[in-house]
Amino acid sequence: MAKSIWPSDDHTETLLQSARDGDADAVNSLFERHRAPIRRLVELRLDRKVQRRVDVSDVVQDVMVEASNRLGKYLDDPAMAFHLWLRQIAWDRIIDTYRRHRVSAKRNMDREQAMSVPRGADHSTMELAAQLCDPAMTPAAAATHREIADQVESVIEQLADQDREIILMRHYEHLTNLEIAQVLGLSPPAASMRYLRAVRRLRELLDDLQIGPGHDESET
Repeated sequence: MAKSIWPSDDHTETLLQSARDGDADAVNSLFERHRAPIRRLVELRLDRKVQRRVDVSDVVQDVMVEASNRLGKYLDDPAMAFHLWLRQIAWDRIIDTYRRHRVSAKRNMDREQAMSVPRGADHSTMELAAQLCDPAMTPAAAATHREIADQVESVIEQLADQDREIILMRHYEHLTNLEIAQVLGLSPPAASMRYLRAVRRLRELLDDLQIGPGHDESET
């Protein structure tokens, strides 16, 4: 799996301990090292139409202000890893921003996942496309990865909410199975099964488009 968008926990834990000891510089460093990942998350997950109306930097700043206000409570009782706690605050802000700027949407806002699947030559999409292809394919056949990646992006948006969510968390946020389990409130085995089900459904949709793994171009 590709490297997580979040910084390593080792240094974060050091900063958290210093923050508990009242070190204001540690608090500033803690938030600054997570600012870029939060921005990446907002760019990735906030609906593209909303992003044309909202400055991503404003959303990121709102997340940071709210997290700063709630940091003391977190330090007293850290129920999850810091980056997952910060991610939850960001996710709530993404949903809130989506609701405020897409009030005319026909779909039920509470069920809308407000996810934005990256378009174009996104490295995460290419990696996922490669995983869905036959690993033994020849270099010539591998040239079709970009075509498959384009289809992967559109097919992800056709997945059921739960399936789409776990695919994006795993392949675009690059969360581990354990982290996904924590976020979703599942056991690690249950999170793993949900992921495998989502990948299976993704393969089925790709096969329906006749571009998925095992497709024989000679049959078309």
